Amino acid sequence: MRMCGRGRSSSWRRGLAPVVLALALAVTGCGGASEVSSGAKAPASAGERAAAAERRLAENTLTPLAGPAPAPKLPVTVTSSDGRKVTVTDASSVLPLNGGVAETVFTLGLGDRVVGRDITATFAEAKKLPLVTKAHDVSAESVLSLRPTVVLADTDTGPQEAIDQIRDAGVPVVVLDPVTDLDGVATRTTRVAEALGVPAAGEALNARTDGELAAARAAVPDGSRPKVAFLYMRGSAAVYLMGGKGSGADSLIEAAGAVDAGVETGLDKPFTPLTSEALVAARPDVILMMDKGLESVGGLDGLAEIPGIAQTPAGADRRVVTLEDGVLLGFGPRTPLVIDMLVDRIHAG
Repeated sequence: MRMCGRGRSSSWRRGLAPVVLALALAVTGCGGASEVSSGAKAPASAGERAAAAERRLAENTLTPLAGPAPAPKLPVTVTSSDGRKVTVTDASSVLPLNGGVAETVFTLGLGDRVVGRDITATFAEAKKLPLVTKAHDVSAESVLSLRPTVVLADTDTGPQEAIDQIRDAGVPVVVLDPVTDLDGVATRTTRVAEALGVPAAGEALNARTDGELAAARAAVPDGSRPKVAFLYMRGSAAVYLMGGKGSGADSLIEAAGAVDAGVETGLDKPFTPLTSEALVAARPDVILMMDKGLESVGGLDGLAEIPGIAQTPAGADRRVVTLEDGVLLGFGPRTPLVIDMLVDRIHAG
C-alpha cells in the first residue's frame, strides 16, 4: 500500500512507480499474522508498524498458532448459514471454498488437511493445491474428485446447483456468512473452528487477533480524525461507486482512527453510484481505493480527471491510499496488518 502526496500531474506519474512496487509486495491475500504474533518486538511508531506489515504481506505466507496442530474432536453438529444442521464426522480432508476461510483454516494449524482451494486463496501455502473454481464458480466435479470429508463455503459461493450436487454426494457442506466488518472476523473464526472440532484453537486465534488489532489502534495519533472516502472503481466496466455504511471499508476506516466520508454524508447503503456533487459534499481528506480500481481508471492521472476528484481536499493534495484488492477487504487473520498500514498512511500529513 502507498499514499500519494502532493504534486502536479507529473508528480502523480512519478508517484505511481512506488505505489506499484508497494502493491507488488502486498499482492498476497487477505489473512495471516503480524510480526507481533510471531514473537518479534512490536514496532513503536505507526510508520514502523506499517513497514513491518508490508514485509509480512510481502512474504505471502501465514503464521499458524504456536504449538502443535490441534486435534479435531468429532463428531460435531453445527448450524449452517443456510439454516441446515450439518454433522461433521471427519476433518481429514477439508476443502474451503473461500480464500478468507482457507486462511483461517491454515492459521488454526490445520493446513495439512486442506485438499483444494478456491481462486481467492492466493497465499503461498495454498498455491500448489488443486483449483476447484473457474472465475468464481465452483466446479462440483472438481470438488468431488478430491474426496473431501467436509466443505466450507459461504452464502456467496455458487452456483447453487454445484453446492447441492456436493451435498447430495454425501459431503457435509457448512455455509458461513460473508465477513464485512471487523466484528465478523472473530465470528467466522469461531464458526470455522467449531465446524472442524477445534474450538479452543478458535479462541486462541481470536485472542491473538484481538491483541494485534489493539496494538494497531494504539498507534493512531492523538487528535487526528481525517475523513476518508472509499471509492470502488472498475473503469473498463464504467463502475464508479462510493462506499457507505456496510461497505466493509467503513469498519476499517473507523478502526484506523478516521471518519468514513460516505457514512458521514448519510450513505446508508454499502455502495452508491458516485457523483461529483456527492464527492465534493463529502470533502474527503484521503481517498482509499483498491489497486485494480486505480489501474482501471488510468492510474493517478486518470483518477484526477474524474469529475469531482480535484475539487476535494484529497484531490487537491493528491492524498490517495491504495491496497491490493484481496488484502483490503479480506477480513481474516492478517487484517490487523491492514489496520497497521491504514493508520500510518491515512494520518500521514
